[in-house]
Formats: sequence, C-alpha cells, structure tokens
Amino acid sequence: EIRKAFVPRDNSPNGGTGWKMISADYSQIELRLMADMSGDSNMREAFVNNEDIHTKTAAQIFGLEQSEVEPEMRYRAKAINFGILYGMSSYRLAREQGISNEEAQDFINAYFNYFPAVNQFIANQIAFARDNGYTETMFGRRRYLPELHSDNQRIRQNAENIAINTPLQGTAAELIKVAMINLNNNLEKGGFEAKLLLQIHDELVLEAPEQEVEKIKQTVKNCMENTMKLSVPLVVDVQSGDNWYEAH
Repeated sequence: EIRKAFVPRDNSPNGGTGWKMISADYSQIELRLMADMSGDSNMREAFVNNEDIHTKTAAQIFGLEQSEVEPEMRYRAKAINFGILYGMSSYRLAREQGISNEEAQDFINAYFNYFPAVNQFIANQIAFARDNGYTETMFGRRRYLPELHSDNQRIRQNAENIAINTPLQGTAAELIKVAMINLNNNLEKGGFEAKLLLQIHDELVLEAPEQEVEKIKQTVKNCMENTMKLSVPLVVDVQSGDNWYEAH
C-alpha cells in the first residue's frame, strides 16, 4: 500500500495523462549467478529452458512430476533455493517451515543430490576464502574474512556464510550498478526526458512521460539483460503505471 504514495511528476490524483512510473526487476538474479558460477547442469538447464526453478526443485525434492507440485511444495522449495545462498541450516529450515530437523535435512540432502555442483561450489568458496583470506565477486572486488580462523564457532560459521554469499550477492549488486550506468548513458544519448530515480535491491525505478514509456521499457530491459554475459540468460520484468504500486 505504501508504494501507492510514490507517484511520478506531473500526474493528476485521478490518474490522468502525464508521466508514468516504470519498474524493472531482475528475475532470481542470485540463483542465476549461482547456476553460472557453480556450473551445475541441472540448475543451468532450468534457466536456459525458462523453467520455474522453484517448481523444478520441488519436483526433485518430493519425487514428483512438475505438474504434480502443489503451491505449498513450491513454497518450501523456494525457501531452500534461497536459503542455500545464505547458509541455511537444517535447524533453521525446520523452524521456518514447521517441520522436523530430520525432514529438513532430508530436503537439503535431496537438494544437493540434484544440484551437486552447487554443493561443490559452496565447499570451494569456503576453502578458497580460508586459504586466501578473502572471497571475491565476479568483478574482482574482495571481501576479507579473518573471522574464518576465529576460535568462536558462531563467528567462524557466519564468516563461512559470507564467503558463500558475497560472490553472489556482491556480484548482483555490482551488476545492477553497471546496468544503471549503461542505462543512464542510453537515456542521455537518446535524448529522453525519462529519469532514473531509484535502485532497490534488484529493481530500478524510473519516471517517464507517457509517450516515452514503451521505448523506455524496452531500453531498460535491453540494458539490464545485456549488462553481463552469463551461461544462463538474465531476465528482467518491466511494468509501468500511475504509481509505484501499479508498476511493481
């Protein structure tokens, strides 16, 4: 509801003609980066074939066809897909999903059986960071992690999670900033009135006069999807409306 309060310039309260809000959001960017960095064939296949990664994961975890996956199963698979990126333990998964620790561990084991290269990627990232003292993004930015050698298990575990997540989340953060630069250059070069207003995580928000909206939506999509060449496609969802709520 709060998004309804964000409106573009020169727009009447009744939604008259004038300017529009445009929202462009990367689809599952960190999972796509995981597919690329880990080289996992099953995860790459899902994105290359434009499959729903959460439904595909659920089908494997529960031993079903994708057509048999129910919403609750997909929701649980989604929690695992994203939780793995942040070092989710079976205990945390069990607590969040209201299941036993044993059941949660079975889900995680099934996940890694289907995405073995993801499991290897996680192990490699921790080993690299421990040996070299840092982890790094695809753009080469480093995050130093002396905490990996801490005597405190909790501090050490947190550092391991950072070693796994930084290459993914850090690369995603850099990627969208490069996209912002490219987009701004395109807006200026094209002589558009549209303006880039905000970046929120994996989303860019713009305002544009109504007559520019369709061209801007295509320009934004092209800039964001072609910022970086990966082994899986980058996909951007773009919407527009009289306020941020309608565009989101």
